[in-house]
Amino acid sequence: MSKRARTIAAVSLERSARAAWGAGLGTRPARARRAVYGRELRLACEELGATFIKLGQLASVRPDAFPPEVIFELEKLRDRVPEVPAGQVRSRLASELGAPPESLFATFDPEPIATASIAQVHQATLSSDYRTVSGKTLRAGTRLAVKVIRPGVETSIDADVALARRLVKLAERVPRLARLRPAGLLGELEASLRAELDLRNEARFAERFARDFADDDLVVVPRVVWRHTTRRVLTTEYVEGWRLSDLGEAQRAGIDARTLASHGAEVFMRQVLVFGRYHADLHPANLLVTPDGRICYLDFGITGRTTPGQRFAIAQVLAATAYFDAERALRYSRELGLEVPASEERQVRAEVAGLMRRHLADPERSDVRGFALGFLAMLADRRIAVPEGYGLLIKALVTVEGVARALYPDIDVVASAQPFATRLIAEQLARPERLRERVPAALGAALRELLA
Repeated sequence: MSKRARTIAAVSLERSARAAWGAGLGTRPARARRAVYGRELRLACEELGATFIKLGQLASVRPDAFPPEVIFELEKLRDRVPEVPAGQVRSRLASELGAPPESLFATFDPEPIATASIAQVHQATLSSDYRTVSGKTLRAGTRLAVKVIRPGVETSIDADVALARRLVKLAERVPRLARLRPAGLLGELEASLRAELDLRNEARFAERFARDFADDDLVVVPRVVWRHTTRRVLTTEYVEGWRLSDLGEAQRAGIDARTLASHGAEVFMRQVLVFGRYHADLHPANLLVTPDGRICYLDFGITGRTTPGQRFAIAQVLAATAYFDAERALRYSRELGLEVPASEERQVRAEVAGLMRRHLADPERSDVRGFALGFLAMLADRRIAVPEGYGLLIKALVTVEGVARALYPDIDVVASAQPFATRLIAEQLARPERLRERVPAALGAALRELLA
């Protein structure tokens, strides 16, 4: 057994034992046990390094596969990796782009401005004018952000995933763990991880996002410099701005945080309900508030999609949530793949109604995160499967609320969604095909009234 394999096995055994002890050897309530398991899983990922940190981060947007106490613990994972030496970055740029950085850019800073488990980012300046896909020209001297996949990371991931597969085979022998389909789940997370390793995927989504919001004066997306972009290098314009943790300075500079918070919530609704593709990893590090009062969206590595039918059902669920209609919310959730057994439907509806009253009824204390955590925990308690896209959407909505409240603490995201969802439902119902579907039912209802 290799030294790395022994390390992974030792950490896994130690954290499993700690989790079992913290869970009272199975005697504590289910939600308390899940919280303990989530914490130990996060700590294990942090101990095991880059590959496991990234797998944990990907797992944190999968409420369909992990209970809520686990996913909200895994979202705390942060990369703690040393920077790649300048010589290795220089070699990677030369091999990917065909020339060393001093030949490609007017300037290139060997000191990274951000480091993560998969890539790190450097500043550079454009050596000559470049016309972007949108038709706008970036002038020579424009500041750039150059994202470079860490040399050797693919090999490290291959080795760690191979070892993880061996652990998964052991996990499949435990009936309680086997229910989670660990082999299939690891395969899905690995596929997501490998998609992130191809930075062209991120570049393409960024371009589509920019086109979707080209008419929105409050949204900015860094433009891609395709001539300096490959599978392992992504070059975009550099955008100045404040992180959400530095908003005090932004507000002192005159930024209207409340307007940006409300607009950010609407931007998310447009992504989900109009365009059918959305940024699914909107944590504070992936957003900037610019000096001219706009929202800059970064890092499109994790995304979600919705079909036209799903968009209508999602709008109905959002509207039902805004109006505290548990029956309607569950009815349209069924169209999104949520299957509640008939024997449990009444109890589930009552619990959802209670969660709505507790977390959403008071506008001054509206808490989407609390509602979502309670809802997902209730489904986990009852072992009701959460569809993948449905779970990703819930997690994304919770994240958007967190971001919006970082901008403006008093915002009510559900109230922000209400007019948008209502308008979309009205537009959908007015479409000829929807009218044709509803005419027979409407005529039948009218005849019943006349003949009563």
